[in-house]
Amino acid sequence: MDSGTWVVVLVVAALAAAVLAVAVTVLIRLVRTRRELRRAGLPSGPRWVFWGAVLYLVLPADLLPDPVYLDDIGVLLLALRSMRSSAGLPGVRDDGSGTRSRDRTV
Repeated sequence: MDSGTWVVVLVVAALAAAVLAVAVTVLIRLVRTRRELRRAGLPSGPRWVFWGAVLYLVLPADLLPDPVYLDDIGVLLLALRSMRSSAGLPGVRDDGSGTRSRDRTV
C-alpha cells in the first residue's frame, strides 16, 4: 500500500476510536444516572430502557456496522433522556462536576 492509503486508514481508525470513546462516555453517564436515581429513591424508568440500551451497545446486531457507533450513541442518549425525565425533576441541572443543583427562579 502506498502512503496515501495508510493516511486514510489511520484517519478512519482515529475517527472510529473517537466515536467509541464518546459511546463509552455516554454509557458511563447512563450507569451513573441510574445509580444516582436509585440511591435517591426516585424512579429510574422502566428497566428495559436501561438494559435495552446497554445490550444495543454490546450486541453486534446494529442498524449501522459496529465501527460506526453513532446509532449506539443515539440509543444511549435516548435512554439517558428517558431515565432523567421519568424521575420528574424539573429544574435540575448537571454542572458536570458530579453534583446536581436545583435552579431557583422566582
